[in-house]
Amino acid sequence: MPPLAHIVAIAENGVIGRAQSLPFRLPSDLKRFKALTWGKPIFMGRQTFLSIGRPLPGRISVVVSTDPAFTPPEGVRLGRTLEEALSVAEGAMAEMEAGEVMVIGGRRVFAETLPFTRTVHLTEVHMAPEGDVTLPPYDPAVWREVAREGPQQGPGDEAPFTYVTLERRPE
Repeated sequence: MPPLAHIVAIAENGVIGRAQSLPFRLPSDLKRFKALTWGKPIFMGRQTFLSIGRPLPGRISVVVSTDPAFTPPEGVRLGRTLEEALSVAEGAMAEMEAGEVMVIGGRRVFAETLPFTRTVHLTEVHMAPEGDVTLPPYDPAVWREVAREGPQQGPGDEAPFTYVTLERRPE
């Protein structure tokens, strides 16, 4: 099992998505996302990949999809089960000489990889937008906060946000 890290922006009401896209506009957070994922495999479900629409440069995209009709475009690696996709991601991590695989969504992929995740790069968005995809909060009995930066709001960001890093507590 490769080392996994979640990277997710979540609103105060738990919303992470709306109509196959992000429910908030935060250019500053997208820059952080790029910096944290650059040179690493990014692991996602089919719907998340389709919402992005293309492989992201500087990363290897690994998609998990049980949909037999889904054929990934060139440059995207596929696993038909969670276990197969994690194995593909582990190979990509070794190929890139990266220290971890970045899990970028969606809700089901976050839930299924949570037991194996060691770090969470969380952006707490200080607004409560409407949305159709939510995540429960990360349980403080399982996760400990190791860093917090903010609140802040850069040019073009539609809401203030705080960066939080969580690590799994020792069992």
